[in-house]
Amino acid sequence: MARARPVAVGDGQGTVRLADVAAAAGVSSATVSRAFNLPALVREDVRARILATADDLGYVAHGAARALASKRSRTLGAIVPTLNNTIFARAIDAFQRRVEERGYILLLTTSEYDQQREWERARAMVERGVDGLMLVGGQHDPRLLHLLEVTGKPFINTWTANRGAEHASVGYDSRALSNLVFDYLVGLGHREFAVVTGSSSHNDRVAGRLLGMADAVRRHGLAIPPARMIHRRYSIDEGRCAFRQLAASGPLPTAIVCGNDILACGVLFEALAAGIDVPGRLSIMGNGDLDIAAHTSPGLSTVLTPKVEIGNWAADYLVACLEGREIDLPPELPVTLVLRGTTGPLSA
Repeated sequence: MARARPVAVGDGQGTVRLADVAAAAGVSSATVSRAFNLPALVREDVRARILATADDLGYVAHGAARALASKRSRTLGAIVPTLNNTIFARAIDAFQRRVEERGYILLLTTSEYDQQREWERARAMVERGVDGLMLVGGQHDPRLLHLLEVTGKPFINTWTANRGAEHASVGYDSRALSNLVFDYLVGLGHREFAVVTGSSSHNDRVAGRLLGMADAVRRHGLAIPPARMIHRRYSIDEGRCAFRQLAASGPLPTAIVCGNDILACGVLFEALAAGIDVPGRLSIMGNGDLDIAAHTSPGLSTVLTPKVEIGNWAADYLVACLEGREIDLPPELPVTLVLRGTTGPLSA
């Protein structure tokens, strides 16, 4: 039978101490501590030498003891709706890289677009000692907001503009994004539209885009029949199903606006399979500018959203709060049309 054996840990709990690493690396104990806790303050070659020495000696920094001494776990939590959508993955990757530069580690979970689940998982993270939280959207269970208030945990809402927000937020104006898209397509001569998007339930980003679409349609004196407003889960298969549903319900519109690039790709693939000329007969617009958008044929027109910037700003804000520094968040981040081959002027 395998037997447990002692593991070397830091802070005097095992065989190798922080002072041993310092002596072996030829630096002070304070420098070793900074190399683990505040790596940005240590020269890269010195930190590399310290980490190599720690590996050789089998030293592991004692997180529990360090947390007790500083009253901080140096762990930040992030709750995103799903990891199936690479839009969130891009932002999380940027967030993680940024916080690691300041000596923090990321604890990540998903809410699956469920506010009850988001609250439960936030509570579990707080119980495990996270120092702050990155959330998605501006709508949350009131119990979650109360929890963060009474525990004093800093948090930031992402993917939603900071202008006029009750809580610290970083993102873009979803309503303005839809106006940008519809103004462009109407400018190409389109008047018959369909919309394929996700559910607006517990998703204020979708709700904001739908409000923007309503603004634009009303402003241009147009209307979108209910049969052309289709809500689907975010997948290529669901996008294909949405196109078939549209085709079966009557004459096709001249333009389809999709909630994200994944749905748009499904719509595009099914339209091409049905022999539809894109963009001669039908224009298709995505949202997000995922990698796949540049590799479809024709290339997918879409909207570039500031995924990396959102992750970086969220990290900077939480670290600043924990370090007692003030930081000015931008009122909103810009979005940009990326025009490729799936949109064009209305054919005569």
